[in-house]
Amino acid sequence: MPTTFLTQQGFDQLQKELDFLRSEKRQEVADRLHEAMEGGELIENAEYEAAKNEQAFVEGRIQELEIMLATARIIEERNGGTIQVGSHVTIEDGSEKLDFIIVGAAEADPREGKISNESPIGKALLNHSAGDEVEVEAPDGAYTVTILKVK
Repeated sequence: MPTTFLTQQGFDQLQKELDFLRSEKRQEVADRLHEAMEGGELIENAEYEAAKNEQAFVEGRIQELEIMLATARIIEERNGGTIQVGSHVTIEDGSEKLDFIIVGAAEADPREGKISNESPIGKALLNHSAGDEVEVEAPDGAYTVTILKVK
């Protein structure tokens, strides 16, 4: 199984989601299924179908989270040096400065400044240092960024 890179905060959030799905959401869906089954004919019962679909989604997400947490490797925040998972990075992309942290794919959230180590920019920056110019191979074409700071 592939390793899931997570910060401690990301690990805790996924664990919280798993606990919620196991304890509350699973029971909520079971209650909906039970109510729908009491409604009579199951073949054309839209509520029953919706509840079955939600049950499948919840159970699938529980399995996904269990695997991610079982294969998790907690990444430590880094200070300086070369860019690795856990590094805080400041780059310049043309005239724009961008700050973010490199995290594992399961925790990536660009709006929160968390970039996946598997994304085009994440892959390109790994093992580089402040002052390096790096070419990023993106779907829209290659572009160059300058690494201003690694902390």
